[in-house]
Amino acid sequence: MYAIIETGGKQYRVEPDEVLMVEKLEAAPGDSVDFDKVALVQDEGNIQVGAPWVAGAKVTCRVLAHGRDRKVVVFTYKAKKNYKRKKGHRQSFTRVKVEKIATAAGGS
Repeated sequence: MYAIIETGGKQYRVEPDEVLMVEKLEAAPGDSVDFDKVALVQDEGNIQVGAPWVAGAKVTCRVLAHGRDRKVVVFTYKAKKNYKRKKGHRQSFTRVKVEKIATAAGGS
């Protein structure tokens, strides 16, 4: 069984007991989070595709931790003009564990 969910402007293919990093969520570690923007659910060969979301489907996840990704260096310059700028960026993320994928007809 798997599902495709959307959070933080990105889509993720998730399965039960999978750990993934998503854009930062406003939830404390240990909390449960429900994602109801489910675009597709596949369960034992039965595929439900939403338009745009599958009605009644949701994915329940447990928040494990928050963190910040490694630094990305952004360097820009203009040749022969003595113009240089160096910036760094660290993206915040939330690590979640998928506990359950529920469809409108039940599911696990």
